[in-house]
Amino acid sequence: MGRLRVLSGREVCRILAENGFIEVRRRGSHIAMQKRTADTTITVPVPDHDELKRGTLLSIIRQSGLPRTLFEVEQR
Repeated sequence: MGRLRVLSGREVCRILAENGFIEVRRRGSHIAMQKRTADTTITVPVPDHDELKRGTLLSIIRQSGLPRTLFEVEQR
């Protein structure tokens, strides 16, 4: 496992959007991203902050079901 990148809320929303999520609403400093599948709907709240804390980012990754590698530092 690689190191997680330091990401803003907008960058995380961009990664989610590239993987099938759409923005369904904004309220205050949070953005709700949603992905509908045949049998369920996945909703992930993303804080619109300049820098997300590591635990918050891990929670977003877990809730979204996306691979962690999308959010890691690229290896050279």
